[in-house]
This record gives sequence, structure tokens and C-alpha cells, in this order.
Amino acid sequence: MQDRLKAGRAVPSGRLTRLFGLGSLATSIAGNMLADSARHLTQGKRPRLGALMLTPANAHRVADKLAHMRGAAMKVGQLLSMDAGDLLPAEISAILARLRADATAMPMSQVVEVLDANWGTGWRRHFRQFSFAPVAAASIGQVHFAVTSSGQRVAIKIQYPGVRQSIDSDIDNVAALCRLSGLIPRTVDFGPLLQQAKQQLHEEADYLREGAALRRYGGLLAHNAAYALPEVHDALTTESVLTMTRMDGIPIESLAQAPQAERDRIVSLLVWLLFRELFTFGLIQTDPNFANYRYEPETGRLILLDFGATREYSAPMVAHYRQILTGAIQRDPALIAPAAIALNYFDENTSARHRDAVLGMFIDVCEPLRFDGAFDFGTSDLAARLRDAGMALGMERDFWHTPQADVLLLHRKMAGLYLLAAKLRARVDVRRLWLSCDEPIRAAV
Repeated sequence: MQDRLKAGRAVPSGRLTRLFGLGSLATSIAGNMLADSARHLTQGKRPRLGALMLTPANAHRVADKLAHMRGAAMKVGQLLSMDAGDLLPAEISAILARLRADATAMPMSQVVEVLDANWGTGWRRHFRQFSFAPVAAASIGQVHFAVTSSGQRVAIKIQYPGVRQSIDSDIDNVAALCRLSGLIPRTVDFGPLLQQAKQQLHEEADYLREGAALRRYGGLLAHNAAYALPEVHDALTTESVLTMTRMDGIPIESLAQAPQAERDRIVSLLVWLLFRELFTFGLIQTDPNFANYRYEPETGRLILLDFGATREYSAPMVAHYRQILTGAIQRDPALIAPAAIALNYFDENTSARHRDAVLGMFIDVCEPLRFDGAFDFGTSDLAARLRDAGMALGMERDFWHTPQADVLLLHRKMAGLYLLAAKLRARVDVRRLWLSCDEPIRAAV
């Protein structure tokens, strides 16, 4: 994993420095747009603003700048590459996709500064060994391995300096760039969604909150030997540094060549967990990144990592989702519609065509829940059909709704699970797992 990390570059932490970074990016893009516009005019072509913005050269600049800045700026870029990737030209989508895999690690000097500020200058006494080479770097922080003075192997997530203070301005500035590109229609009121995105990222940047969520999950799954979670090392955890027991294992995607029965079992564990999260715990880890799951070959346990994006779901919201799933399984749009309106998928003024399209997508999503026996995700075209239906609806510029953030995050979690199930070519009796939602939690699936 370290081979993927770019050479260390200090994270710009000051608000003015970050603003200048995005400002220089906008200026550079504007310069390219003017040059391209002039070239189009000399060729007798009428330039389009969106096309001028979305060029490979500009996409390279955006990806490089956001990977350097990290924080909310990079996070928004990651979401753009995931959610709008299929709507962009292939070469541009590929460039932006780098944001999901590549991040620029902090240099050693900046790591020391952060740890000095959080643990005090004598922090080295707590460790027998500390690796300054990060094993992973993402949008909000990077991870280091160490061995404590008592011999415990730990993983330490260190937040980039200035990330928490720059969330609001980063999101506003990147959203402005998206408006400029035309990816976000000017007619859409994106204010409420941006506000919710800011709140979500502020919560993700609070490592004390993540540690509490990790402990809570550990308690909920304590009697299920199929799952493994790290434990929080409280004495070395602050708002900006999270220290946990080190969990190794192998990437979950590497199970693609595992025996069919084991692939089926692992995906069944994930489906069971999602149903329990929503309908029993009311607490969901909403980040679908495959890197949040690992597999322990020696024991067959599923390792769960990264609880920064954990969200609580209210009883009314859970009830609405249960009604939607029940109606979709029964293919009853009249049963789905009231709950869909309550969750702001559409409203009373939505056209019948758009309303039917949304209801149809709910029914399609629940295809595995209607199937009697093991649903074969590997041979199903369900994910592609859902993607195409979503793209078609999203291109309808007179149908743009922004449900609350919790709704969108749950969608992303479900979509990620479907994609992983397809990647592992799993066969899962989803209907059986759904019907067991209200049964007492057993020791294993």
C-alpha cells in the first residue's frame, strides 16, 4: 500500500493558504478555458462553458490540487468522482478517480508537529517502535503503525493539520467550481445539502466521536465471532489522533478467487450487518469504501474498520425504510409512495413520469429480496440497470431533489454493498436475511 502513496508534501493548514490554493486552481482553470475558447472561436465553433471546464488538462489540475490539499476539498472531489463519474468523459473520469486511491502523505516533520501538539513533546516514550512511513493516506488523515511501550501493536490515524478548520470554506469553494462546470444546475438549491455535508465532515473529523462509535459497535457485535473490530487506546486518542489495536488481514477484494462458499459467506455477513444496522441498531457505518473491510484468513473473520462516517437513524426514518422495502417486495407503489414522500424522494408536485421512475427504482433495488433462494450477484445486471436508471433520471434537469444527507449516505452504502457482491460474484439468500431482521441476534449468520 505504501507504494501507492505519493512523496510527502506538507498539508496547507492555514485558511488563507487553502483559499489561495483553490483560488490559484480556479485562475489556472480560467486561463485554460479562455485559451480553449479563443481556439474554438477561431475554428468557427461556439464554445460551451461546461465543455471548456471539463478537459483532461483541467481535470489533472483539479486532481493534483485536491490531493495536495486533502481535507474536505479532496473529500468533495472523491464524491464527485464516485457520483458523477459515469456522466463525465471516460478520460476525465479516470483522472478524477485517482482521488479515491491516491493521496499525498505528510512529511515526517509535519507528522511530528501534529503529534507534539496532541501528545506533548515527550510522546516517543510511549512507544518501542514508531513507523513514520504511513501505510495509508486519505482525505482527512493518514495511518501509521507502531508498537507501544507495553508491546501492543497499534494503528494510529493522524488528522491533517487545518482540516477541521477549513471544512466549511473548502466545501463552499469546491461547490463553486462545480457550479462553474455546470455539473450542478443553477436552478438547484444545493444550500441545505451543502450544510449537511459540512456537518457530516465536521463529525468525521472528530476522532473522539469516531472512537466512541467504534466502542459502541464493538459492544453491539461483541457476541458475534464472525466480526472483528479494533479497540480504542484511550490514553493516546484525541480529537485529531485516533489510536487503535492494529488489525491486519487482507483486502476484501482479494477474495475474488476464494472458494464460492467463502465469498458467499462474507457477503452474507455484510448484508446481515446492513439489515441489523438499519433495523436493529439504528446506527450505520455509511462509508462503502472497500478498504473499510478486511479479511482474516486464519480465522475467516470479517474485519470492520473506520467508523468516522457513522450515523444514527431515527425511529421514524427506519419505519419509512421498512415500509418502502415492504412495498417494493410486494411490488406495491401505493405502499411505497407515502414513505418516499416523507423521505423527500419526491413531493406532491412531482410529475407522474418522474414519480413512477423513482418508485420503479425502489422495486428494482429490492429484486434480491424477492428472489427465493440464493441471488447470484455475479451474473445479475441489476447494478448496471440501477446505474442506468439513476443516470437517466439525473439527466432530467427538471427533476432535481436533494433528500437529507442520511438518505444519500444510506444509498451510497447500499450501492457499495451491491458492487462488492458483484465483484466477488457472491450468491446470497438476501430474502432469508431480510426475514431474520426481527429475530434475536445469533452468534453468527
